[in-house]
Amino acid sequence: MSEKHVVVQGATLKCKFSVEPKTDILKVKTHSKHYANDKEADKKAIATDKEIGQTLEKNTFGKCKMQPNGSGDYLPCQATITKWTGFYEKITLSNKGKILVEDSKATCPIGGPDCIEVDKHGQKAEVAKQHIEKANPDVLKQINPLLDPKSLDDNNSDYN
Repeated sequence: MSEKHVVVQGATLKCKFSVEPKTDILKVKTHSKHYANDKEADKKAIATDKEIGQTLEKNTFGKCKMQPNGSGDYLPCQATITKWTGFYEKITLSNKGKILVEDSKATCPIGGPDCIEVDKHGQKAEVAKQHIEKANPDVLKQINPLLDPKSLDDNNSDYN
C-alpha cells in the first residue's frame, strides 16, 4: 500500500461512459472518525468500500453513452455506486469498510462493473513543522532565500 494513495473526502471520480470528460466529487458519508492528510481531522475523511449509493456531490458525470435517447443524443447520467473493487483488504475501519486507494473502481447499475475510476485521490501535500526541521538549511535557503529556518519557533502557527 505504500505506493498507493488513500482516497479521501473531496477525491474526484470519473466514468468511462461520460460523453464529456466530467468528474464529480466523492463525499464520505459512512463515518466521521478516520482521517488522512488532515492536521485538524475535520476535512479529509478516509473513503471506504461502504461509500455506496449517491455518495457524490452532484451524482452525475454529465451525459451517459450507455443511455442514448434515440435522437443522436444521450440522457443525463444518474451516478449511483453499487459496489467497489480494488480496495485495501488488510485494514478494516470502524464502519466495517475497507480503505479505497487510488486504483479502486466502482460499479454503476447502468455502466456496469468498474466503470467509475478515481481521477484524483483528494490528498494534498502540506508543509508541517517536522518537514522544516528535517530539511537541509542550505536547500531551504536556495528554495526560499527569505525564510530563516532558525527563526521558526513553536509560536509561529503557520509551521506547527
